[in-house]
Amino acid sequence: MSDLKNEIHDYWTNRARGYSEYNQQEMADARRTMWRDKLLSLLGEAFPEREPKEINILDVGTGPGFFAILLAEAGYQVTAIDYTEEMLREAQQNAGGLAKCITWKTGDAQALDVESNSFDAIVTRNVTWNLPRPDLAYKEWLRVLKPGGRLYNFDADWYGHLYNEEKRSGYEKDRQQTEAQNVEDYYSGTDIEKMEEIARQVPLSRLERPKWDLETMRKTGFLDVSCDENVWKEVWTEEEIINNSSSPIFLLSGRKREAFHLKNITVEPGEKWNGELELANGELRFPATVLHGHGTGKTMLITAGVHAGEYVGIQAAIELSQKLKIEKVTGTIIIVKVLNRPAFEARNGSMGLADAKNLNREFPGNPDGTEMERLAWAVSQELQPVADLYIDLHSGDDYEKLTPYVYYAGAAPEDVVKVSREMAEQVDVPYMVKSNVASGGSYNYAASQGIPSILIERGGMGDWNYEEVRSTRRDVRNILCHMGIYQGLKDFRTYYPLEVADVRYQDAEENGLWYPFKKVGDMIQEGDILGEVRDYEGKVKEVSEAEFDGVILYQTGTLQVVGNGPMVTYGRIVSRYDERKERIVNYWEKRSESFLEQRRAELHSAMADRWMKEIQAQLPDDNKKLRILDVGCGAGFFTILLAKAGHQVTGIDLTPDMIKNAKQLAEEEQAECEFAVMDAENPEFQEGTFDVIVSRNLTWTLPHVKHAYGEWLRVLKKGGVLLNFDANYGITDFSNVEDLPENHAHNMLGNEMMRECEEIKRQLPISSYSRPAWDLETLGAMSLKEFHVDLGISSRIYLEKDEFYNPTPLFMLRTVK
Repeated sequence: MSDLKNEIHDYWTNRARGYSEYNQQEMADARRTMWRDKLLSLLGEAFPEREPKEINILDVGTGPGFFAILLAEAGYQVTAIDYTEEMLREAQQNAGGLAKCITWKTGDAQALDVESNSFDAIVTRNVTWNLPRPDLAYKEWLRVLKPGGRLYNFDADWYGHLYNEEKRSGYEKDRQQTEAQNVEDYYSGTDIEKMEEIARQVPLSRLERPKWDLETMRKTGFLDVSCDENVWKEVWTEEEIINNSSSPIFLLSGRKREAFHLKNITVEPGEKWNGELELANGELRFPATVLHGHGTGKTMLITAGVHAGEYVGIQAAIELSQKLKIEKVTGTIIIVKVLNRPAFEARNGSMGLADAKNLNREFPGNPDGTEMERLAWAVSQELQPVADLYIDLHSGDDYEKLTPYVYYAGAAPEDVVKVSREMAEQVDVPYMVKSNVASGGSYNYAASQGIPSILIERGGMGDWNYEEVRSTRRDVRNILCHMGIYQGLKDFRTYYPLEVADVRYQDAEENGLWYPFKKVGDMIQEGDILGEVRDYEGKVKEVSEAEFDGVILYQTGTLQVVGNGPMVTYGRIVSRYDERKERIVNYWEKRSESFLEQRRAELHSAMADRWMKEIQAQLPDDNKKLRILDVGCGAGFFTILLAKAGHQVTGIDLTPDMIKNAKQLAEEEQAECEFAVMDAENPEFQEGTFDVIVSRNLTWTLPHVKHAYGEWLRVLKKGGVLLNFDANYGITDFSNVEDLPENHAHNMLGNEMMRECEEIKRQLPISSYSRPAWDLETLGAMSLKEFHVDLGISSRIYLEKDEFYNPTPLFMLRTVK
């Protein structure tokens, strides 16, 4: 037992007798009727068709047993739990003859020794406020509720006055009112100092309630979450109102989601099911896993083995079923590991075992057709309709080589196409292809029926390896996280897929030997010869020629091709705006005002002198007025410092509000410098414009850092200096603020903004690189004169853990063109 838990236990043990006397008074006056009527009304509304004797209720933190006794009198099956043995003894004495009708247990509200899915309802009063980990309590209460079960939590912001002056004033007025109206002060006769000492150590005294509870309940997985902030009017006497008018009691309620049902499968909330899914009245059986989370959310269907010889997808589905954690699932995930099971188990390639048909050409199928037609019909009519979203996992067949890419559904309603594309954008592959057919393929047909869908391609030649499987598994997890079905941070990625359009599927005209001239993933130009089909004597029978510029997505990898069978497939790359930049700009727009305040303060701190000392030590030695570019200037900190030192400085940033604030700050500081809204990856300056380029904490936010370095060097004069101050932020979790001072920016932003920053970071390839090693390797491939890396810059800049402190060690890269 922790020290705090010991303190809480001892306090309530010592107070058990006095608290019991208070409960006895409640039992003896109008409060008994008021509370009984309220509880019975709530339970009657929740379970209108059931008798009290059929309903199991858990009273958490029963204390002297007030709720437990009222409910047992009404005929409910009650279990009463309390952390304090002495409280339970008082409760049993208060219950009298009813004590034998109630199950009494000593236990921790945050770690209940109770089976999952045990109770129809949980009631609790004045408990959560004095728990060390109320978030764990909500998780436990959800766990032990039956599907459809209800939570009723009566509580108040009892000790908010310890942290809030307005509440302190209200609390003191309550004390004065009790004296003025000559009513009993409920706080007299209790160990106020000890209780306040405990209240300062538990979290809810300093959080905003009931807002925190509502957010936590929703995050935990409760449905129909609500708060009745007027319930005190129904259950408090005039005397209680006088005592506690500044902290009125409220009622928090929520419901546990129902079980998931699909054919022969029933899965309770918070449970994981493995077995065989039966479709078509048991004719078809598939190895499957269902994860039905506690929390409400969408249902994701994941299938593999539509082509039974495409093993990367099948193994990825198997590993997903093993590695996804049920406690992180918010919603439902259905994983069908092999759809074309007979062909897979007979190692028959990808066609139907009985009819030799391609399942991915048969959707929606035919209930009276051949093997693959019946299979397609069962999947499209019995499995797909339960899904809100769909991922179909593929790889190159036993004759195909391919570059990893993803298809998204395009022949569907506009909103379905939009979400399908959003899912595809989370896949760590170079290219994504918009499909323009509505039937035939499993994912195409699902989308035509209103289910956003994608198909992931990775691997080929009837082979698989763990790296390909891991990458596909990671893609699926990233999609699940992005769509809110799985709780966690998205993994780092290398690619942001480019759109490929006008896809050409070139089939061979007749049987022959195939000799490709290009590799998958190669860029091609119109008129390029992609390969030839020859006979056994080497005579050319057919030539594959590119009809336009593009990229090869896949091609036959075997020596032979067959007539009307695949030869090579390529598509045109569509240039488009990188949506990551839009998201980055929107993020920094939201931070621009606080950023201005931080930079304003930083300019007048010891940090400014330290930074200037470091920068001046790296500038060219001729002491002349230098033309300097501050890339990603933000609110203009470096720009203003260097302008004040006598240099001609231009600051650029992609975020308009940052530039607006930088101009304002420069005016305040009477610094003569220029600012412009401009993309750091594409600075709009002539070659050889600047003597020096400086940048701080920018490159980690750029989608195309290698290109940016090239552009910076382009606009730098020969002999010019590039100074980049950055850090290996990819290894840092920005949402971890435990060691930072209270006034630090990361503490002021809030969890939502920090999570957004983490999400952006994980879409950027730079986050997965080892830095500054990657930067040195990249710059080393360019024509540069010299390099210098300083890993000790942070130890000289950040001497105090103050509001400006950077917990991730900076490095400085200096290079000369």
